[in-house]
Amino acid sequence: MPRSGSQGSSAQAARDYLSDRIEERPAPQGFMRWSFVLTCFMRILSILWIMKGLSAWAVILGIWTPIGHFEARSTGYQATVIYFALIDLIAAVGLWMASTWGGIMWLLAIMSHLILAAFFPGIVSGGVMTVAFFLTLMAVYLGISWLAARGIGLAGLQVSHA
Repeated sequence: MPRSGSQGSSAQAARDYLSDRIEERPAPQGFMRWSFVLTCFMRILSILWIMKGLSAWAVILGIWTPIGHFEARSTGYQATVIYFALIDLIAAVGLWMASTWGGIMWLLAIMSHLILAAFFPGIVSGGVMTVAFFLTLMAVYLGISWLAARGIGLAGLQVSHA
C-alpha cells in the first residue's frame, strides 16, 4: 500500500534530477547554448577517437602492417597498442553519448598518450604537431565545458535555470 506523501516527493525528485548527459539538461529557448556547442564538439571528437581506436586495432590485426609484425614487437609496445585500442573506443562511445564519463575517459586517453609519448617515444609517437594538437583539443574542451557549466549563452548573457 503506497504512502500518500511518497508520490509527490518522488515526482519532485525526478524533476530536480539532472542527467549526466549534457544534451538532456534543460535549455532555455531563443538562443544557442554552450552545452549545445559542447555536445557538437564531443561528437566531432568521438569520430576522431573512433578512427584512432580503429587504427590501433588495424595494427593489432595486421591490416596496415605485415602479418606477425605486431607479435614480434616488445611486450611494452603490444600492451600500449592494446590499451589504446580499448580506451580510445570506450572514450569515443562516451563522447558520442555526450556524457560526463565520456569526457573523463577521453581526458584519460589523451593524457595517457601525452605521458607515454614523453617518456617512451619509441612506443608512442608524439611529435610536436601531435602534442600541440592534443593540448589544443584539451584546452578547447575544458573551456567549452567551463562555459557550459556556468550556464552562459553564446551572447554572453547569464542563463537562468528556472
